Amino acid sequence: MRYPPAHKLATRRRILEAAGQAFRERGVAETGVDEVMRRAGLTHGGFYAHFQDKTELVAEACAAAFEAAVPNLDRIAAQPTRSARARVLIDSYLASRHRDNRGSGCVIVAVAADAARLRGKVREGYSRGFTQHLDRLAAALRLSRDPARNRDRVTLLMSSLVGALLFARAIYDPARSDEILRSMRRQLRAQFCADSDQTEHSAAPHDFIRAF
Repeated sequence: MRYPPAHKLATRRRILEAAGQAFRERGVAETGVDEVMRRAGLTHGGFYAHFQDKTELVAEACAAAFEAAVPNLDRIAAQPTRSARARVLIDSYLASRHRDNRGSGCVIVAVAADAARLRGKVREGYSRGFTQHLDRLAAALRLSRDPARNRDRVTLLMSSLVGALLFARAIYDPARSDEILRSMRRQLRAQFCADSDQTEHSAAPHDFIRAF
């Protein structure tokens, strides 16, 4: 039975969404094609109508995850001040709901360690997507009028966020994990939101946690 092009495109999108979620939750190495297709509600054999192999799937799923972050970056860019833009990112990235919802969270923190071990086109594709994501983030945050300094500060901020989230997820003790998130929010606000209120407040809405 032949399906119309729109059906095939929708099915491919389902597979990519399922793969992105699985890779975030379990890691690339621990996620097989069977697992992805099961999550998508499809059979293993149908995979090869859309992708040559798992390598192609990983590359496209990561690219799709970076694209999914664009609406969040637009929300950050819309904030009126540099401090407000940085605070939206800090508070939403280091929220307990982001820590706990791996499947809909940041693809960088979930996949970067695996990506460093990959080779060939998938490594090139991830690197290209990651570099473009940093460029978009720098354009959204606008932490300095000088382009080079802006990129340096955005790279510093993002590296700090990723490291803090990794620590918070790695620690088994919930109270200690929460304290890491609170402490890092305070310290990063002091560094990047110097002209704003440093007191604790609730993190940004749930939709901000997706795929920074």
